[in-house]
Order: sequence, then structure tokens, then C-alpha cells
Amino acid sequence: MLRIGVDVGGTNTDAALLRGTKVLATIKTGTTADVTSGVAAAIRAVLQAAQVRASDVSGVMIGTTHFLNAVVEGKRLERVGILRLCGAATRSLPPMVDWPDRLRQLVDGGAALVGGGVNFDGTPIAPLDIAAIRTACRTWRAQGVASVAISAVFAQVDSRMEVQAAAIVAEEIPDVAVSLSHRIGRTGLLARESATILNASLHRLGAETVGAFRAAFAGLGLTCPLYLTQNDGTLMSADFAERHPVFTIASGPTNSMRGAAFLTGLADAVVVDVGGTTTDVGMLVAGFPRNRSEGAEIGGIPTNFRVPDVFSFGLGGGSLVLSGPPLAIGPASVGFRLPEKALCFGGDTLTATDIAVAAGLVTLGDRARVRHLDAALVKAALAKMKADVETVIDRMKPSADPVPAVLVGGGSVMIDGLLAGTSVSLRPDHFGSANAVGAAIAQVSGEVDRVVALEGTTREKALEGIVAEARLRAVEAGANPSSVQIAEIEETPLSYLPGNAARIAAKVVGDLAL
Repeated sequence: MLRIGVDVGGTNTDAALLRGTKVLATIKTGTTADVTSGVAAAIRAVLQAAQVRASDVSGVMIGTTHFLNAVVEGKRLERVGILRLCGAATRSLPPMVDWPDRLRQLVDGGAALVGGGVNFDGTPIAPLDIAAIRTACRTWRAQGVASVAISAVFAQVDSRMEVQAAAIVAEEIPDVAVSLSHRIGRTGLLARESATILNASLHRLGAETVGAFRAAFAGLGLTCPLYLTQNDGTLMSADFAERHPVFTIASGPTNSMRGAAFLTGLADAVVVDVGGTTTDVGMLVAGFPRNRSEGAEIGGIPTNFRVPDVFSFGLGGGSLVLSGPPLAIGPASVGFRLPEKALCFGGDTLTATDIAVAAGLVTLGDRARVRHLDAALVKAALAKMKADVETVIDRMKPSADPVPAVLVGGGSVMIDGLLAGTSVSLRPDHFGSANAVGAAIAQVSGEVDRVVALEGTTREKALEGIVAEARLRAVEAGANPSSVQIAEIEETPLSYLPGNAARIAAKVVGDLAL
């Protein structure tokens, strides 16, 4: 079975072609302004490198920073109608109360707080106010709002009111895009609501991006399924990604970490991914990235979906080097313009890549163009880059004990020798395209996070129901039902709530149904 993994970064687009567990070819090309033409070029190049026909490929898996960039830059976001089902509860904190002003002004299409929602035990806070929902929809329709985010108090306990409200919204606003909080966030109303609003604001961009990928596929003669990588290193089908683009926000670092585990066979290690613009450092635990205990903050917006615990800082192959004093490297970067801006390529900007070329760590461009660089500057710059990485590794490690380190990404050639705090520093074959390899080997997941009252039932029945729902979500995302297995279960007793309550989160993973 042939798979192509693609990872789109700020500077480079990488592609890897695998047959089973064997890497046949990897390619690194420049990221293009429109993203999709760069993806098409990378796929075409990797097919040519391996002498493989497009019709023989079983699946293509793409990881992209497209949606993250849209949020961070505040571009191409859609206005969203916000519907909170809450009755008299939660009204002191309106939706988007903790958003940055700039993003709130772009996205806020008007909020309606109406009757509905449930208590932790599933009893209604108030009946669903159908008339108020219809009134809000008519206002949004008149204003041209075509995307609606629906969140209900304790929707993880009982999601039926959200589903009923979505049906009413669809009646009132033809072709509306609806995002439901119980499908996106975890426990915690404001953060879950914000994640849902973010997803709704990205809906049009998601449809356009996936549509562009499909058009590029058609031009290449690819007829296989398309998948996008999620924040946790697993996959979702293109159709699922169109409805849930927010799940791709942190997929870039995750792909690199999964690729590092695959290429080295290490299940527990620190991974240092040095790209063209940034360096990402994270911990592998049992072959998957360690997750953050708290929710993600995206573009200054607190959310509560799970993302890898990764520290990112501005060091990459395109980072600007300022000789000072003091010596400074990054965070400013020439990005995807490295081939035209770097000194070694005939440009006029001193970059971290030029330092690596001058030191003989990599062969790129024309080394003669950087021979004039002062040897002391080159030595000091290499030492600073290495020290910056070592500082972050020390921050990310769970203890003072040395751990294996895996260096991946094209810019990792700038880090020379054993890193302090590590037992070994590995740079495996295909290290430069580990992110694309990670996308190609990814599985499919499903996850459910609920608060349940155990009175009147048993713990075993509650677990069984939540795992069954997680399985259904994995199959919906593209997993082969017979391959789905439990990957993780979290159970937290909530002694401060009556009814013998507990928070149960289950995650399952399975192989692609190709």
C-alpha cells in the first residue's frame, strides 16, 4: 500500500512516499503563497523521485498550518452567529469575553443567549427557547451571517439540545454552516464555546482549502482518498476536516514528532524540530506527543481542545543573524524567501543557514559567498543556537535524567554535537522530511470527554458507553472499524458534585479504512 504524506510549513513543503513501513522517497520544496500549488509540486516531485504512478497511490495525508496562520494573522475569518443555550445561567460572562479585541471585531456576528442547557446530572436548566432561536436566526440571515456556533451548558452530559437547535438554525438559514460544541471542545463552557466559534469562523476557509487540494489531486491524476492530520497526530477524512478545520491547528509539530518516533523506533524521547522559521521542542511518550494538561491558547484565545505540549521559538534556517553586539538570531525570518535572500544563494541577508554553510555543516548554495564571514562570528552563532535549544530541552524534560534526543527538520543540521541533558542526539535518515513521514504513517482517532452521574448505573456501563461513542467518531473520521482500539482513558471523580459524578475521557485509534 502506497501512501504520500505532505506537511506544509511556513518556509518549506515536504512530501514523503511510503510503501508500508518503507520510505521510498522524500522531497523538500518551497512553500508557495497559495499553498496548494506548492503541495501539488511536492507530490509531483516525490512521485517522480520514486518512479511511481499517481494511480497506484492509496491515500494522501496532508498537514498544514493554513488554518493556524489564518487565526494568528486575523485573515479570511468568517463572521459567526453565536448561540448559547443557558437559561438564566452563565449570563454574567458573555461569549468571546476573553478574546483579543482585534479578533472579536472580525468574528463576532452577534450572540443570542437563550433558554436551554442542562445541569451536570442531565436535568434541564430551562426548556429550549425555540422562538428566541428563530428570532436570532432571522437577524443573522438579514446580516449575511452564514456560520453559526452553538454551545449549551453541560453539552457533554446531554447533547440533544444542541442537535435540536442546529436543526432549527438550518431551517431558518439555508446552507448555514453549524458548529456544535459537544463535537469540538471539552469540559468548561467558555473555552469550549471559544473553540466552537473558532471552528465556525474557519468553515469557509476549510471548504476552500480542501476544495483546492482536491482540484490539485485531479490535476495530478490522483484518485485516492484525501486526509488531513489532526492536533494529536492522527488523521481525519477530508469531509470531516471541512466541518472541523480547527482540529488541524497544531498538526505541524505533531507530525514531526510522530515521524521522529517512526524513523528511530524510539517511543520515549525529546524531539527537536528545526524548520525554516521556528524550532519546536516536545516530548514523545509511548510513541505519541505528550499533551498539554491545560487547553490550547490559539491567537490569544483560550480554548480547551487538546494539543501537544510543544515549546516553539524563533530559530530556523531562515532566521536573521544580527552580529550585534549583542549577537541575535531570530525570531525574524526570511521564511520561504530563503533561496533568494540568503547570502549562500546570492542574496543580501545573513541567515542561520549561511552560518551552517560557512561552518561546513551543510552543502547548500555557493559556500564561496560566505567565506568572508568572521570565524569568531560563525563559532559564536553556532554556540548560541545550540545553547538556545539546550535551554528549551531542559525546560521540557520531566526530570534531570538524560533522555534520547531526535533532531529532525531541514534546519537541524545547524545543531552540531551532543546536546546537554541528552543521552544521545540522533539525526535519522529522512530527518529533513520527518514531518511528512509522520503524516503518512498516522492513524485515525476518536475522542469523547463527558461528565456522567453514576447513580442509577455502573462505572463499567458508563465507560462502555463513552468508549462506544469514541469508536463511532473514529469511524466517522475514516477508521477501519475492526482496527479501532482504546488508546487512553482518563477518569476523574468529581466529589464536589452530587450524584457520584465523574469526568470520563476516552480516546481510541485505528488504521485507515483505505
